[in-house]
Amino acid sequence: MTGRGPLELLANYRRGDFFLATAERTLLGRGVHTAVCDADEFALAERVRTTLRTAAPDHPPIAVGALPFHSDTATPGYVVVPAEAHLAGAAHPRAAWLPRRKVRTPVAIRPVPEPTRHLEAVASAVTALEERKLRKVVLARALDVEFDAPTQPEEILHNLVADNERGYTFAAALPGGGTLLGSSPELLLSRRGGTVVSHPHAGSAPRSADPTTDAKHAQALMSSRKDHLEHAVLTEAVVETLRPYCRRMTVPSRPTLVSTPTMWHLGTTITGELSDPDVTALHLAVALHPTPAICGTPTPSARQLVTELEEFDRGYYAGAVGWVDAKGDGEWTVSIRCAEVAAQSLRLYAGGGIVPESDPKAELEETTAKFATLLRAMGLPQE
Repeated sequence: MTGRGPLELLANYRRGDFFLATAERTLLGRGVHTAVCDADEFALAERVRTTLRTAAPDHPPIAVGALPFHSDTATPGYVVVPAEAHLAGAAHPRAAWLPRRKVRTPVAIRPVPEPTRHLEAVASAVTALEERKLRKVVLARALDVEFDAPTQPEEILHNLVADNERGYTFAAALPGGGTLLGSSPELLLSRRGGTVVSHPHAGSAPRSADPTTDAKHAQALMSSRKDHLEHAVLTEAVVETLRPYCRRMTVPSRPTLVSTPTMWHLGTTITGELSDPDVTALHLAVALHPTPAICGTPTPSARQLVTELEEFDRGYYAGAVGWVDAKGDGEWTVSIRCAEVAAQSLRLYAGGGIVPESDPKAELEETTAKFATLLRAMGLPQE
């Protein structure tokens, strides 16, 4: 891989490229040397490992791509070895001083479903939890944003990177020609040598421009029984999934506060020592995905309820975006706070975890706050 400065990589991003900016590195992948597309995500991980191990020396020893919420023939896992890859250090703090780019004004914005329908769906989900013996389900809603000219993922990505010092800001090409674009606070999985790290998030509260109100929101989140219950469900599931792959694990007893420009979250950093050095970051990401953070638990029943109550197909929202190299190291983020970008439209997504204590109005407000990450980057007022 050749190296350039992180802000140069951002400036060079074009629709169809892969881009990922984290607190430690900036990665730009361009072109396609080899594409691996498979509805069976475990088969996908095996094929990607073989592809990287047998790649010619003159091609980047890295694969990048996206996993959907639910793999099938219409939305398969999609990973490519790029024709060229460029790696640099962190974009921040310099990215915070970048001038904002103007994004053209949309001609229409339509909620899917209408807010009242989402309130009804949350109420139905709360009832279904007890009836179906579920501990949690995650319900999302969308905003369809339409333009009378081509969309501008380059400008939106530029603003997302400038806005979000922490987390994982990404743009990933999708099989149908679209782009998954967003800035996620949540690390699904990273692997470096024998160390695996997951940083699940569950439990949320909106940020406020007023410091006193903002501090009250943070404190209320740390004191919230409902949010701690939701977070515990997630942490337990991540630990139980990773345990068979690890000889040792470290799990803090309580979550900590995590902040983004628009939200407070509860997060727990889980670390483990791998027992099998042949398990790649993509294998581990596939094993973990989908977590209760974006689906619910038990997973099969929660996914079925999501299908019944949501009025759209999630596609690659609530999937994962990331990279893996020939050594098996890599990093995958949960694809939330994101949008699928088409030729002249975007679909923005936001979801929330529903547990027995959930209040429909509060859940609607939470999704509204989560839309702000993309709306802010587009220069639009919060919904």
